[in-house]
Amino acid sequence: MDLEKIKKAIGDIPALSTRLGMEFVSTSEPDVCVATMPVNEHTRQPFGVLSGGATLALAETLAGAGSMALCPGQVCVGINVSANHVRSAFEGDAVTARARIINQSRHLHVWQVEVSDSQGMLVSSVQVTNFVKEAAHE
Repeated sequence: MDLEKIKKAIGDIPALSTRLGMEFVSTSEPDVCVATMPVNEHTRQPFGVLSGGATLALAETLAGAGSMALCPGQVCVGINVSANHVRSAFEGDAVTARARIINQSRHLHVWQVEVSDSQGMLVSSVQVTNFVKEAAHE
């Protein structure tokens, strides 16, 4: 999935993704997108492990970027996020999220997002549902 336009749009505005250090990666697969995020002072809990909230922010932001890439000119917003956190990632590491769209209809996209540490071990499994609507025109 080509995320170049999304990366440019996100890079031009101050946003959560920028603050948390998310980097978006295009893939050759049309239904898959990828992003990385460091585990650092912005994304960790006080005792040095990746915050579940930061993990959810990564998953929802990546799924949103994927929906925007699939539906240019439309507004895509998360309406449901559900996760299972199965392993810790520690400060100094980075995590990689790989999102695959598992259902795409006119108004709903459902994404399965797997977040892994730098060793490839699953940290969290997240499902994100996005609502897709026409952009308001003034």
